[in-house]
Amino acid sequence: MSVLVAGVDSSTQSCKIIIREASSGAVVRSGRASHPDGSEVDPAHWWRALSEAIADAGGIDDVSAWSIAGQQHGLVALDADGEVVRDSLLWNDTRSAEAAADLTEEVGAASFAERTGLVPVASFTITKARWVADNEPELAQRIAAIALPHDWLTWRLRGYGPAGESDLGPDLSELITDRSDASGTGYFDATRGEYDRELLSLALRRDASDIVLPRVLAPAEWVTDQTGRRVAPGAGDNAGAALGMGAVTGDIGVSIGTSGTVFAISSAPVRDPSGTVAGFADAAGGYLPIVTTLNAARVLDAVSRLLGVDHAELSDLALAAEPGSAGLVLQPWFEGERTPNRPDATATLFGMTLASTTRENLARSA
Repeated sequence: MSVLVAGVDSSTQSCKIIIREASSGAVVRSGRASHPDGSEVDPAHWWRALSEAIADAGGIDDVSAWSIAGQQHGLVALDADGEVVRDSLLWNDTRSAEAAADLTEEVGAASFAERTGLVPVASFTITKARWVADNEPELAQRIAAIALPHDWLTWRLRGYGPAGESDLGPDLSELITDRSDASGTGYFDATRGEYDRELLSLALRRDASDIVLPRVLAPAEWVTDQTGRRVAPGAGDNAGAALGMGAVTGDIGVSIGTSGTVFAISSAPVRDPSGTVAGFADAAGGYLPIVTTLNAARVLDAVSRLLGVDHAELSDLALAAEPGSAGLVLQPWFEGERTPNRPDATATLFGMTLASTTRENLARSA
């Protein structure tokens, strides 16, 4: 009898599930559902999309094991009853840029890099925690647990959640995560495998020793859901991509999605005090140094809409232009930028002349 396993990707724009036969890897069926736009999202939308994607795939009753990978850094704050305290601030929400600068000044860039592998920018969870503490202090005081998007979805799909909305209730101690996602919070040291609660306390402007943080599972460790199926730790999106590609030490991967990333697999931790390279962990026990931009595929979406074409037609237009786009340049910081750290930047189109300003050159510059 064949054994089926399910993998979920809960990304910024959508939720996808693929069900495969374990021994052969053959795809048996799949499902998909979209997420709402925006950089501040009620996690209930992710739960709805996960449920819809599972239904679209024909359910998972016959699956023996499952795991969820997802977008990194989003702050999912829960109270003692397992209720979401506020809408999640996503990785691409730049309102915490000032909080990032403040934390870097208070701790020091070199010290932050040494303790966590990161230097704060607006993307990281710790900066969003500081923003809530500064701007919504009454909500910050209610926080009993902090999870990341894939942590929270795993918890919910295992059967946990607020009373009346789940079978197993709000047992916060059952929150789990993995090294890769934890390493993007700004309060976890992947080398030691431990949370840095002193940094989290600094961010929240309160003692964080009693705040529940997800238990970090080892790469080959697993728990069960309420039906007894095995549940693997999951991963951050780029760590999941590296694992899926079979990347090994020395390999480099490029991902173009809502964000754009270049990552490598390393056997040793990377600590860059400039903050350009984030020293994440991977999903297999190693490390995933990564450079990330906020703007990537949606640049193509925006220019496709402007020109009134689909992606294939945009490609045709771009291929009809000469290399260099006759000097037309699109600086694509539509939503600020993370690398370089320019959270308040906007996009700019320059090098415009009567000769260079054509549909073809605009498509190629994008």
